[in-house]
Amino acid sequence: MTVPTTSPTTPPRALDALAAVIAEFNADRPLEASIATALEALRRSLDAQECSLWLHTADGFVRTWVAGDATAAELAVVAALGSGEETDGVRAVPVSSPDRRIGALALRLARPMLGDDATLLTAVANLLAPEIIHAERSRQLEVEVAARTAEIDRERRFTEKIIDSMPVGLYVIDREYRIQAWNRKRETGMQGVSRDEAIGRTIFDILHRQPFEMLRREFDEVFATGRIQEYQMESAASGDPRTYRITKIPMRLGDSAVTHVITIGEDVTDWREGHQRLSQAEKLAAIGTLAAGVMHEINNPLATIAACGDGLGYRLEDLQRRGAEVGKDLFDYLEIIDNEVLRCKQIVDQLLDFSRPKQLAKSPVDLNEVAEKTLFLMKHHGGFKKLTLVKELEPDLPPVPRGNAEQLVQVLMALIINATDAMGGHGTITLRTRSGPTPADGAIVEVTDTGHGIARAELSKIFEPFYTTKAPGTGTGLGLAICYGIVQDHRGRVEVDSVVGKGSTFRVLLPTIEW
Repeated sequence: MTVPTTSPTTPPRALDALAAVIAEFNADRPLEASIATALEALRRSLDAQECSLWLHTADGFVRTWVAGDATAAELAVVAALGSGEETDGVRAVPVSSPDRRIGALALRLARPMLGDDATLLTAVANLLAPEIIHAERSRQLEVEVAARTAEIDRERRFTEKIIDSMPVGLYVIDREYRIQAWNRKRETGMQGVSRDEAIGRTIFDILHRQPFEMLRREFDEVFATGRIQEYQMESAASGDPRTYRITKIPMRLGDSAVTHVITIGEDVTDWREGHQRLSQAEKLAAIGTLAAGVMHEINNPLATIAACGDGLGYRLEDLQRRGAEVGKDLFDYLEIIDNEVLRCKQIVDQLLDFSRPKQLAKSPVDLNEVAEKTLFLMKHHGGFKKLTLVKELEPDLPPVPRGNAEQLVQVLMALIINATDAMGGHGTITLRTRSGPTPADGAIVEVTDTGHGIARAELSKIFEPFYTTKAPGTGTGLGLAICYGIVQDHRGRVEVDSVVGKGSTFRVLLPTIEW
């Protein structure tokens, strides 16, 4: 600190006061405390009633610090500062820097002011100026740092909120495989791990259910190649089998090598099922187009074969009447021809219904009535009579506003016949109706059997035309495909739950709102 010059005649008391002020500003104390101490030392040295520091503001001079009685008026301080003389008992000197005025140091004396008093007053004012400027700059820097820190904190929280709001699980690891980020989705669910538990630990400690070598190899490949990895995996950790799309994304802090790997896990079970349904619908449409193009060509030779079979039958009967010996096996062959022609016609008719569904009138339908009618028709089915039937019909089931009862009976009959065949004549069939969770799935009918069940690999194929698990010659593979088309035409959907060795449940969900 530069020490202000004083006159050689400055009395020791003034010098002591100046030394105390310099020592105070050199001490490691807050500025406010140092100024208060300096003003008090100056007031005592000059026997002043008041020693105060005034600062320039937008509203004029403001008394900021004071030692003694705060009675000096602002106008008197301004006048004394302008004239350089005592005004109304107040003497003031400017506190300024080379580029601007800061304020004024004012005294209200109880005695006449001496020349050395003015020197001391000016010296203290010169000491105050750089301290105040330094304090202002420090405060400005503190304000800027605080504002920038607050801005960075807001940006960080905003980014975290975005990551936490994403409907996917996301985490980030560094090259030591330690977790640096873990979003909210990774915390939820049956297998969720809290962020506090995950951050800082290795990914192998957290995902301990996955093979260590496989997991490390996947991360090492991203670190080494810098290429995005994407694959699907199935997991039953949450109870039900779910399909997840896993994406590993390289991340670089700067232009160097990969420093982190971002892993995103997305549950795509619904998307996959929807994609499979769309693919199924496209397959059915393709089969329908094919069937529409060839069915008439098939009917023509079938009609010719049937006519020739009838002709041969008439000839054999005529020969038999004339006494000729006709082997019984010839009539058996003709019967086989007739039966196979009839079966081919049925297949063609089913293809016709499948490829060109009849636009039947739709009206409100009670699913309970459909179920009762189906059971009435099924009681004449031989295999159905040997089974145990459990009927659970919800009495207040909402109606389907746009449906065709005959087509829905056809659907239920096909499902019940399939259930009967799956149990080999022994077991229990449960026919159930109930309300759905939403109007889009407002009415539900289920057919549950205790048969052999359907393997998981076959579940995605059972609605494909001509696909059947029945023995050759006992099924065309068109029944479920036609059911699928009818339910789709009703804006509904079909679900299947099956466990091998325990049975299956076919569930038809229909809307209870207008469409």
